[in-house]
Amino acid sequence: MLGITSDGKRVMMHTDDTASPMQLLILSHGACSMIDVVVGLKGRMENVRAAWVEVDVDRAESPPRRLTAVRMHYVIEGNVPEKLVQRLIHQSHEKYCSVGATILGGETSLDWTMEIRS
Repeated sequence: MLGITSDGKRVMMHTDDTASPMQLLILSHGACSMIDVVVGLKGRMENVRAAWVEVDVDRAESPPRRLTAVRMHYVIEGNVPEKLVQRLIHQSHEKYCSVGATILGGETSLDWTMEIRS
């Protein structure tokens, strides 16, 4: 299946080598929130060696198998203030991440943790 955005960007999905629509949604949630964190770190990004978020989900057993829980673990490798990263993650989930707001607008729970590795 090929998805094409209104401005012509193409995304292959649901093949043996590409993600399913649900996997793309889950990946998009992680990416949306991590972008908020990276943008919030601004000039401190020079102190970051690596940053990623690991996303784990639970889905309902019966169709339409919606998400029932999302767990996100953020890892930042570098010298950044832990309280700043916590605030950025919180703001991402409360205010900025539109993908997360869409997913979590119903009965889906969210838990997150973070880790700073110096």
